[in-house]
Amino acid sequence: MDWNQPRLEFRHPYLAIDQLLDILPDATKIPCLNLLNQNRQLIEKAPGSSSNHQAWPGGYADHVTEVMNLAVELFKAMEELRPLPFQLIDALLVLFLHDIEKPWKYGGEPMPNKSARKAFREKLIDEYDIPMTPDQLNALTYVEGEGDDYSNSRRIMNELAGFCHMCDVASARVWHDKGASHSWK
Repeated sequence: MDWNQPRLEFRHPYLAIDQLLDILPDATKIPCLNLLNQNRQLIEKAPGSSSNHQAWPGGYADHVTEVMNLAVELFKAMEELRPLPFQLIDALLVLFLHDIEKPWKYGGEPMPNKSARKAFREKLIDEYDIPMTPDQLNALTYVEGEGDDYSNSRRIMNELAGFCHMCDVASARVWHDKGASHSWK
């Protein structure tokens, strides 16, 4: 492969959110599909952000589809180099839920700050009875980075959080203006 040549097309079509959730074990798949199906219209119309990434109607679904597909591909690539201390299903669950409050936020639900958004996200997870492990909760907390919790004396973000953060950054900062259905041509 000539690494200097531009990539002209996207070789692997993205899996849909439903297909990605189907990979999860029933204990998490069923409540996540319930959340998705009961709120599909809201989820499919919401922007991914107000201006920074996937900021068009439907951009939220594009972003979540993209980060989950990035997780599948990145997981395969990294596992070939050395074993990861978590499973792909952990990353898929975290990435599905990492911005789940956004459709409601952009639909008019008041969420003036990060703590209000986190509380709303936690409310949805409780309401839909989505079980999460401590490692998954850590990743959900730090998928966007450690922020004010950063410490140079102890690790805050676990490995799963770091992996999910890489997927989120790639979508939100590298392909911020691309949708999951973008033709790549």
